[in-house]
Amino acid sequence: MTVGREIHLASRPVAMPTPDNFRLVEVAVPEPAEGQVKVRNLVMSVDPYMRGRMNDVKSYVPPFALDAVLDGGAVGEVVESRSPDLKAGDLVLHGYGWREWAVDDARRFRRLDPVAPPSAFLGVLGMPGLTAYVGLLDIAAMKPGDTVFVSGAAGAVGSLVGQLARLKGAARVIGSAGSAAKVAHLTGDLGFDAAFNYRDGDVSALLKQAAPEGIDVYFDNVGGDHLTAAIARAKPFARFALCGAISAYNEPVPGPDNMTLMIGKRLTMRGFIVSDHNERMADLIREVGAWYAAGEIKAEETVVEGLENAPEAFTGLLRGANTGKMVVKL
Repeated sequence: MTVGREIHLASRPVAMPTPDNFRLVEVAVPEPAEGQVKVRNLVMSVDPYMRGRMNDVKSYVPPFALDAVLDGGAVGEVVESRSPDLKAGDLVLHGYGWREWAVDDARRFRRLDPVAPPSAFLGVLGMPGLTAYVGLLDIAAMKPGDTVFVSGAAGAVGSLVGQLARLKGAARVIGSAGSAAKVAHLTGDLGFDAAFNYRDGDVSALLKQAAPEGIDVYFDNVGGDHLTAAIARAKPFARFALCGAISAYNEPVPGPDNMTLMIGKRLTMRGFIVSDHNERMADLIREVGAWYAAGEIKAEETVVEGLENAPEAFTGLLRGANTGKMVVKL
């Protein structure tokens, strides 16, 4: 019988997760039953939303259980199949990350055409890509000529939002990030018209300098002072897509104190969950996949080696240690 390793949630974090909140466990991997497949994972994803699942609170997705394996996006190779739908050697996308092996019904695995590296299906051609695509085009309804502001712009989602906005005809694309190197990456590599390091001063003042005439679209990954600044700089009838609020995931932060401006400016602010929009995945693969294949979209990755280092990769993500998508190679 195969023996594999997996990461369990040992305790619920208070504020920033620590190594003590995780446990590396060896388990026996069962053989597949009729209709099942056995998959060896190649690469797994760590994502900001996972922090919320570590709390025992009701949300749009159930919390992780204590003393049980975590889960999340992963890409693996089928090594044994007892289903006519998948065969050994197939590359598959599934939700059984944080472990080296996965065994379950074949219908829970989606076969991938190997048109891109496996990790791309966890980033630009996966959930982060769909989040950026739907959030910018459907939720915020970006139009050619808009000025677009993206917070957390050097991350997996934000970096794609900015590039999509440029390709869709935005007049000006502005991003915020947490270091001078990331700012240089946004403007030098990804085509942002302007970017600023939010650690350099007051975010409202920095955004005013970058967008003196205001913004039409705000894609929010950060919340807190970034959302306050975006409201202040919004033009009348601006549209906000609320994707995340990473500034508040580990400890409370002050929220906007200028919400009354939304009335006079007639702003639209809408939160969204990407899993409500899976019908748009085919459009993402068709349109963004073509840009990616042609080199018009860059999908940076920060790669951590080894399942045992997945907790470190996750906490690094929460601290902003990544540029682009954070993935763990197994």
